[in-house]
Amino acid sequence: MSEQERFDRLRLIRSPRIGPVTFRQLLARFGSAGEALRAVPDLAARGGGRAVLAEAAVVEREIAASRALGARYLLMGDTDYPFLLDQLEGAPPALIVRGDVALPARPCVAMVGARNASAAAIRFARGLAQDLGQRGAVVVSGLARGIDTAAHQGSLDTGTIAVIASGFDIAFPPENATLQAEVAERGLLVTEHPPGVQPLARHFPARNRIIAGLAAGTVVVEAAPKSGSLITARIAAEAGREVMAVPGSPIDPRAQGCNLLIREGATLVQNAADVMEALGAIDDRMVRQGRQDFNAPPMGSDVAEQERAAVIALLGPVAVPVDEIIRLSALSPAVVQTVLLELELAGRLERQAGGRVSLG
Repeated sequence: MSEQERFDRLRLIRSPRIGPVTFRQLLARFGSAGEALRAVPDLAARGGGRAVLAEAAVVEREIAASRALGARYLLMGDTDYPFLLDQLEGAPPALIVRGDVALPARPCVAMVGARNASAAAIRFARGLAQDLGQRGAVVVSGLARGIDTAAHQGSLDTGTIAVIASGFDIAFPPENATLQAEVAERGLLVTEHPPGVQPLARHFPARNRIIAGLAAGTVVVEAAPKSGSLITARIAAEAGREVMAVPGSPIDPRAQGCNLLIREGATLVQNAADVMEALGAIDDRMVRQGRQDFNAPPMGSDVAEQERAAVIALLGPVAVPVDEIIRLSALSPAVVQTVLLELELAGRLERQAGGRVSLG
């Protein structure tokens, strides 16, 4: 990949209204980010809006700031882009990393849990992470208080990956600033956010998808029923990864999430041997390194006005699956996907989880 193409890909994903799904569609349709950038204004106009592209100078400043922090970029399509993450729907087209980029190629296990975890759970998580490391696994977590912190501390000597919800120049929580620096030096620190980006609430579910995507399986140690840890477990399950949970006392609210996962089919684990047995060997079908087609749906170059109107008529404020729009419109997937792309670039469409879309 040329330096110009790398720059254009970063500029494309930094442009408003262009998320991971749209990024893949544009690359699949136009072959290069440069061609996609040139085509976006016309596509947005067809959708009834005006394109907004990231300014080249802004992207240049971001790259300079990242380099000043000792970070580098891993772009989707790079040979060292994490191959398991690459298979995840909505995987970030650009990662900013510091540390050992070879770690994701080893067997990875995500460990997540409560921020207000009990002392017993923190001790257990630290020991479990240490034991997993001694068995050759890399532990992935989110550098949050509680279970995440314990997981990184236990695996710092054997291999740990921390995914954060801010830029590298910001430590959150503040008390983990030293641990964040240690992970960057001895493990791998990962974010999808440029320097200066604060850890806003909406960034944490997005961070959780990276945690789940990097690992062959996710272990939940202690979690409430509606916690972010269960979001990570759900993403892992939807991606076909192993979901494991450590059982807890039924009278402790912090254990209810884990017990619920087990009741719904998650694997009960009590030690590192249980985790490694549950993971087994990674299915070769999950590994497709060097993917160039970005798994994008087919796109059409020309759409008749009546076809565009038919698709828009089926959309509304309630999110519906794209497959349903294709079925009801009786149009080809290429035509429907093209109209949706135009609407999104025009700022009129929002993409939801599970391949659903709605009018914005």
